Amino acid sequence: MASGWAQDGAVQDQIDSTVNDAVERARQSLGQGESAHYCKECGEPIPQARREALQGVQYCVKCQAEIDKKQQDHAGYNRRGSKDSQLR
Repeated sequence: MASGWAQDGAVQDQIDSTVNDAVERARQSLGQGESAHYCKECGEPIPQARREALQGVQYCVKCQAEIDKKQQDHAGYNRRGSKDSQLR
């Protein structure tokens, strides 16, 4: 059932879009290729166990945790579904 100016299925479209965006971000964060022997951020050696566990790892655990925190802080909600973006 549509409400106001929204079309039928608009809520489900917003949910689907949010889920699809999250899946795409997760796919992009998966490592690919050869793992680095030294962290790209701090230059510390990356342990062999980490390089074997995560394909394409480029950062040590400490630096990766900081990168993940920064990305999480900037991860907002789906603007395509926000009322502010619909009013513009």
